[in-house]
Amino acid sequence: MGRVLRRSLMASLLDVRDLHVSYPSAAGGYPALAGVNFCVGRGETLGVLGESGSGKSTLAATLLRLLPAGGTIDSGQILLDGVDVLKMSPRELRELRGKRLSLISQEPSLALHPTMRVGEQVGEVLRSHEARGAAGRRERVRDILGRVFPDDAGRITSRYAHELSGGQRQRVLIAQAIACEPVLLVADEPTASLDPSTQHEILSLFRQLQRDLRIGVVFITHNPALLLNFAERVLVLYGGKVVECGPTKNVLLAPQHPYTRALLRCVPAFEGAQARGRKAALPIIGGVAPNLAVLTKGCVFEPRCADRMEVCLTREPRRVALDARHEAACLKFGE
Repeated sequence: MGRVLRRSLMASLLDVRDLHVSYPSAAGGYPALAGVNFCVGRGETLGVLGESGSGKSTLAATLLRLLPAGGTIDSGQILLDGVDVLKMSPRELRELRGKRLSLISQEPSLALHPTMRVGEQVGEVLRSHEARGAAGRRERVRDILGRVFPDDAGRITSRYAHELSGGQRQRVLIAQAIACEPVLLVADEPTASLDPSTQHEILSLFRQLQRDLRIGVVFITHNPALLLNFAERVLVLYGGKVVECGPTKNVLLAPQHPYTRALLRCVPAFEGAQARGRKAALPIIGGVAPNLAVLTKGCVFEPRCADRMEVCLTREPRRVALDARHEAACLKFGE
């Protein structure tokens, strides 16, 4: 079990232990998450980074027990303030979602109801979890929307989703997510469809809400540039496994795992810092994401790895400590 992202239970808001999730296949099933461990402190942001197919959205859905049909949580624990979410009854889960644990999705146009006004949609969250009268809910809705639309809350309240921009719709999802002041937000690519300027605004809003409400955040993205000045720590997923984790600057500015290094070279914000002034095509990671339905004995990244060794074909790497706060799962570091 990783030491960097493992803390004492008393210090952790969220503590995920040895999580295994699978989906059905013609061969009987394949592992979407395999032995995932991490924790998040109160008021802390953990960035989860990886390509499409790495397991990021599966992780988000698993944390809220919202896996699609066929998805199975095979083993592990998801402890929120010491209580295992995986052992909760359907009634307990309904109380949990939206009240103590909230999800912000990447597609606000699909998540918002097209025939309900914004104020009504935020009010529905309160009606589901709090015993407020109609007048009390309306007042609370105004307060919540005032947090995310400080200059425009009154006008937004009466609008429909189709009347809003992409950034405004994302803010409405954030308003719904914080309505009951949860202790943890799971944000699954919440800025993926936004332009860079709006992305910056949304990240600034997240930071402000964290300071005000002391909310823990699991921020899932394929873009490491978003995490550099936002997340305290980063966890890198590949093929459903944690391949590197540690403080953000360690992982993003001094990456040690071959996959993390290859991923960062593909991002202009990082490649440009190393090659400023010369014109060259950005590199790509050769090969394709792993087919998890075909199980292999060795390292899941071996077919695409520039540093692969013969032992990588038959031996699966385990996470090892590179220093007191930084870990990577690569056989070149020994075990």
